[in-house]
Amino acid sequence: MSELQQLAKGISEVDEEVRQGLEFDFQPLPGDVDVMQVTIKEREEMPVYMTMADNQLLCICYLWDESQVNADKKHEMSDAMLRMNVPMPLSSFAIIPSEERGDQYAIFGAMSLNSSSEDIALELATLSDNAIDAIEVMSEYLI
Repeated sequence: MSELQQLAKGISEVDEEVRQGLEFDFQPLPGDVDVMQVTIKEREEMPVYMTMADNQLLCICYLWDESQVNADKKHEMSDAMLRMNVPMPLSSFAIIPSEERGDQYAIFGAMSLNSSSEDIALELATLSDNAIDAIEVMSEYLI
């Protein structure tokens, strides 16, 4: 069992209150890098991807791609995202390059590999909430 699978098992056992009533489904993804797709019931369209890098656990949720951004409002959107980074709990915005789909806008959180299952469950719930809020707030910059 991989480290991510062990984490997923631990998170699944976390109290429902800590998970904010959310149900997580974990699916390991094939590839060179160990990645776990976390699907949240009733939020299936916005999975969170967990992976381990160096000394941290990364949780990433993709928001939209470059083709969905109104080109005339891109600078305004970037400014709004930077201003929103600090007050947004446990998450930050990022652009992730993709050869297949162009730049992908995402929201992510990073944690220590020593984080408890409870802390990781809270991160997943918060990241999912923040992704939904970000799409709502940034919708005026999208087509």
